[in-house]
Amino acid sequence: MESVVEHELRGRIIEEVLSNAGANGGFLHRDELLNFSVDGRKFPLIDFSRGIRNPRDFASTFSVVQSVHGPYEDLESEDGLLHYAYEKGDPWGGSNVKLRNAIETGVPLVLFRKETVGIYTPIAPVYVVDEYPEDRVFVIALDEAFRFMGDVRQLTPPQRDYARRLAKVRLHQPAFRTRVLTAYRIRCAICSLAHGSLLDAAHIIPDSEPDGSPTVSNGLALCKIHHAAYDQDLIGVSPDLRVVVDAELLAERDGPMLLHGLQEMHGRLLTTPSRSVHHPDREKLEWRYKRFLSFA
Repeated sequence: MESVVEHELRGRIIEEVLSNAGANGGFLHRDELLNFSVDGRKFPLIDFSRGIRNPRDFASTFSVVQSVHGPYEDLESEDGLLHYAYEKGDPWGGSNVKLRNAIETGVPLVLFRKETVGIYTPIAPVYVVDEYPEDRVFVIALDEAFRFMGDVRQLTPPQRDYARRLAKVRLHQPAFRTRVLTAYRIRCAICSLAHGSLLDAAHIIPDSEPDGSPTVSNGLALCKIHHAAYDQDLIGVSPDLRVVVDAELLAERDGPMLLHGLQEMHGRLLTTPSRSVHHPDREKLEWRYKRFLSFA
């Protein structure tokens, strides 16, 4: 049973984790996690050597870490839930004990996705809703509602669809943002604004399209105004990385935001990541630019 003190502290820490990550652009550095403090005392949010963080005074696990090795690599199975492997060794001992307790207590946890070396995307709250001993995995859901859906092995088709949609919003999109923003060194590719909380990851080919892959080469780090303008085809990016502003928008006369924020971006060369593998895919840019011209 979780104590009142643990419940209150857990909630405060999760809130601060998400706030700190939001200020960065949706992610945290390893040093931030290891050197986190609360009420004047050190409180590491991840373990130095294990994927499961069990604070000594907590009855249940606080966080789990999942490393991601591919450009996107879904962590959930076909049921839309995360299948998290037992800690090696005794399946009934070690860190597995407190993670198993989380099923009974129903407490919220933080999932830290290790996107690349030293960079973690926090996903919270998540809940341990079951375990499959024969597969040596715990089942983690992105919504507390799954605690009350009965046997998660027997989810109905609508429940599975809901789980997959939830994963896209709460797991996939934040991960894509982290990867794109860090590749662009936390700067808008158009105006170079460097405030992480004001930056988004924009898809070149929308994720609603078959080729809208969640890879860095299909993404652009854009500030919120340029992301909105790009999505509405008020600005485009040519295959040779030039910013093009819609002709009607160029002709408008309004205030300083229109002039300096949009019109003066016309003809500017896009800033690209330092690694060529992360540069915008030329074919994807060409597809999107043709769509932009069709609206011009």
